[in-house]
Amino acid sequence: MSTIAANLQAMRRRISEALQGDSRVVMLVAVSKSQPPQSVREAWDAGCRDFGESYVQEALPKMAALAGLDASWHFIGRVQTNKAREVAEHFDWVHAVDRPRVAAALSRARPASLPPLDFCIQVNISAEATKGGVAPGEALALAREVRALPGLRLRGLMGMAGHTERREEQRAQFAILARTRDEIAAAGISLDTLSMGMSDDFEAAIAEGATMVRIGTAIFGARAATVRQGGVSERGTGFRADDTK
Repeated sequence: MSTIAANLQAMRRRISEALQGDSRVVMLVAVSKSQPPQSVREAWDAGCRDFGESYVQEALPKMAALAGLDASWHFIGRVQTNKAREVAEHFDWVHAVDRPRVAAALSRARPASLPPLDFCIQVNISAEATKGGVAPGEALALAREVRALPGLRLRGLMGMAGHTERREEQRAQFAILARTRDEIAAAGISLDTLSMGMSDDFEAAIAEGATMVRIGTAIFGARAATVRQGGVSERGTGFRADDTK
């Protein structure tokens, strides 16, 4: 068994243990950014079908090299409007919509021949200025504005906890996302996805209702240097230098 396969097996076991008998299904998205196609193929061979990428220029050649795989591709980075067409044309999910114009750009660019693009609204649950996302109190207004855009399908919310090892602090932040989902549902907008939790805090996220976790380091190991697009590092785009980076 390869290291990646063993890591995936261990991660599935830990997810099952974190659920503590809850019948909820938690989707495991393997964050494959900065990983070569062969590593993605090893994860696919081990049963993983969902992969997360943050950088368009890195992702597209990788996706082309792996075109024969029956995989779902998640764009987990912040969407730049000048990259919206490429994201809309090649990905199955977008996790970080936080502005109406980004949603509108994805809607215009989604090919009619493809199913609706599933997406989540990003909510800044840590209240950190370095992270993207709308404030919890603004999520409902954004959901109302973007939920009916053609070619898109609003599935849920995404959030990232601040960097802390204190489990109670992690849970408190993830609970904000769950409450925000409930408030939106009470307004008549049904959501089925809470995308929250990474390698160092996914157990706290599952305890607060996560239905999707984004795991990179715990599956693939440490990543290579940050990918650069057009000579400019994509650090500082509002995403923690962790599994979503």
